[in-house]
Amino acid sequence: QVQLVESGGGLVQPGGSLRLSCAASGSIFSIFAMGWYRQAPGKQRELVAVITSAGSTNYADSVKDRFTISRDNAKNTVYLQMNSLKPEDTAVYYCNADKVRTFGVINDYWGQGTQVTVSS
Repeated sequence: QVQLVESGGGLVQPGGSLRLSCAASGSIFSIFAMGWYRQAPGKQRELVAVITSAGSTNYADSVKDRFTISRDNAKNTVYLQMNSLKPEDTAVYYCNADKVRTFGVINDYWGQGTQVTVSS
């Protein structure tokens, strides 16, 4: 069984920074990509950033130059450094692990979500 455990959310003032972490545990052979999505009240879940096992990254236009995604493949952990936070970044942030290989089975997994609130 694969589990994703997120940490690092919280309340921050506009212009501040937060760092999210997400660790995948279980009998994992490989993970193709890990990423972060977010969902604000009344809105659909959207991609924030994703990183492949080879290090290729993709960002939503709204967070480019402010957020940085990184990954430790040995620890099956992904990080999201969020700088210059804005009120519109307020959302529940979900970690995703794409194409996780375990004993010949390939599945996608989601974390439980962590709240990020940007407010003065």
